[in-house]
Amino acid sequence: AAMPGGARGLYRRILLLHRALPAALRALGDRYVKEEFRKHKAAGPAEAQRFLREWEATLIQQQINEDKQNLREKTVYGIQLTEEKLNDFRDEQIGQLKELMDEATKPNKKITISRDSEHKT
Repeated sequence: AAMPGGARGLYRRILLLHRALPAALRALGDRYVKEEFRKHKAAGPAEAQRFLREWEATLIQQQINEDKQNLREKTVYGIQLTEEKLNDFRDEQIGQLKELMDEATKPNKKITISRDSEHKT
């Protein structure tokens, strides 16, 4: 079973929204989105629907944040995750979020993105 056709449009909209990010964050976000969509390509119908629903909600929240930023001086990226949402994540997803947070919050360092799809330790 493959994800429904709406997945491609959602994927494109997310990458399009990432164009507004600074280059390093855009590369990090694009890589993450590509890996997640690739991992869920063969998901069952129920899992695919949940996956797409969560990404759609994330996309809407990013758009709301972008609109709010137009009214403020300081740019804010990302969204706050509720404890309920975090409890729904698998251990692997929590690890990925931690890696993203660590990369994105490194002080005064450039974010480097490897083209490897595997994580190196």
